[in-house]
Amino acid sequence: MFQRILVAVDPSPARLSAVRLAGDLARLTDAEVRVLHVVASAATLAAVVPLEDDAEAKAIIDEALAVLRDKGVKAEAALANGLTTQIAATISEAAVEFGADLIVLSPHHRGSVEALFNPRISDAVAHASRAAVLLAPEDGAEA
Repeated sequence: MFQRILVAVDPSPARLSAVRLAGDLARLTDAEVRVLHVVASAATLAAVVPLEDDAEAKAIIDEALAVLRDKGVKAEAALANGLTTQIAATISEAAVEFGADLIVLSPHHRGSVEALFNPRISDAVAHASRAAVLLAPEDGAEA
């Protein structure tokens, strides 16, 4: 079944559901997991503005690794940088580089008008990737 799972995490609380789900699947299939966090920046007319700092990004990755390792899962992490418009492509490229046969994401809840102008990252990854994509539901539980 799944041997290499990429779990993409963001700053939202829903990331923990995705990490736990990836960890549970990895335990069942003895898969390796790579946690990916894309440190997003926004482009303005005058500059590129980071939306989070390095310490925040590292904390997100460290938290995910701790959850996976507590489950006894072999896991590693990677940070990438990208504009908000490049996040889906960055995730898809990282999945290819890792040789992932499954990508686990947490869905972002948006209104239909916002989604019309700015498609969900999970939708874009599903359309761009050759790997299976699994959206983890928010469960509200803490790690």
